[in-house]
Amino acid sequence: MATTSNTPPKIVVVGGGAGGLELATKLGRKLGKKGKADVTLVDTTHTHIWKPLLHEVAAGTLDSHEDEIEYLSQAKCSGFRFRLGRMDGLDRSKKQISVAPTISEDGLEIIPQRTFNYDYLIMSVGSVSHDFNIKGVSENCLFLDSTKQAEVFQKKLLQSYVRAHAQGKPLEEGQLDVAIVGAGATGIELSAQLHEVSHLLNAYGLDEVEPTDVKITIIEAANRVLPGLPENLSESTETELAKLGVKLLTNERVVEVTETDIKTESGKVISAAIKVWAAGIKAPEFLKDIDGLETNWMNQLVVKQTLQTTLDDDIYAIGDCCACKWQGHDENVPPRAQAAHQMASLVYKSLKNRMADKPVPEYHYHDYGSLVSLGKYSTVGNMMGNLSGGSLMIQGFLARMMYLSLYKMHQVALFGPFRVAMLTLSHIFRRSVHPNIKLH
Repeated sequence: MATTSNTPPKIVVVGGGAGGLELATKLGRKLGKKGKADVTLVDTTHTHIWKPLLHEVAAGTLDSHEDEIEYLSQAKCSGFRFRLGRMDGLDRSKKQISVAPTISEDGLEIIPQRTFNYDYLIMSVGSVSHDFNIKGVSENCLFLDSTKQAEVFQKKLLQSYVRAHAQGKPLEEGQLDVAIVGAGATGIELSAQLHEVSHLLNAYGLDEVEPTDVKITIIEAANRVLPGLPENLSESTETELAKLGVKLLTNERVVEVTETDIKTESGKVISAAIKVWAAGIKAPEFLKDIDGLETNWMNQLVVKQTLQTTLDDDIYAIGDCCACKWQGHDENVPPRAQAAHQMASLVYKSLKNRMADKPVPEYHYHDYGSLVSLGKYSTVGNMMGNLSGGSLMIQGFLARMMYLSLYKMHQVALFGPFRVAMLTLSHIFRRSVHPNIKLH
């Protein structure tokens, strides 16, 4: 609907992930700076990091403090406002969201509970790991849903190496073993990074630990790795993982996780000092039936092809937290960064059209393929997805360059081409003087 008063419409974006931050940035630059809209981004943290990089943060091969984006700085440059806080409620009748108080680590209330009014609300809160209520998972596994969780993993990993290096006695059986539940992209890419870390830490002086002392196991309930991607991509990935010495256990459904072991339905017991859960996702719990909106079993907001929620046209959902039908398929649009990017572009056009009383466009997901990085060792992928009934398999240097370009495209959407070029040069010079791994 067009705005009938001189007051610009209030647009609130909740969640500063890949899609949410790109959308807030574009809305701010195109509408906010010109006074055509009042744009606000709400997120639970101060900084943004591209989620596909979290496995590198966890392994220590990427320092999050060098690649993170300050929301307040991005807001200042891009014409929107940033508000820190966790959304905990919605009142559709008042067109208002509530945000929980922000509490410091020592229990001090820094920011009180607040409410924000909106004319248009875009939910972009991403996803969290789904433990499927399996016994012991939440207590005994590490997760990689956020920068904070990835940093916790990195510190635990480094402490384990330092302890093993300095203990002055042979390693105990499985003392440095890592078990990863889930053979999707996150689990695969993390395993390759951990293999690289075992060699880097040895080279940096923790030489009482040999790379062969670290055994990495991936456990997957499906019959192959990357079960949601083409079989030829799975086969190539399995071949590369075998070269790295990563052990694969497929057709193994986890039924319990203890402090020391992972137990599967077939009776296998996999011992590991560090256990990582990367086996499924769901939208955050607070979304479940929030103020009567339609959600699915994964807490995702069900949307129409316009990305508007089924029961409220003024509320949109994008990215991992939305359930949108993939036209021509028997499934929803997959939770990938490319989908979030496409959805952000569609919602920007939709809001502009509504403010001008024009029809809203429909979303059509374009699958440009998938890429899986195995660190410096290899990258495998397929391009163009299922376009024309087939896909082009790529591997090696070309696949690696394509993988790196995905992050550059995200940066360009946030900073523009010139600043990204400067950032890239800065990164090259920084890497020439900094260690290849975070050592503290």
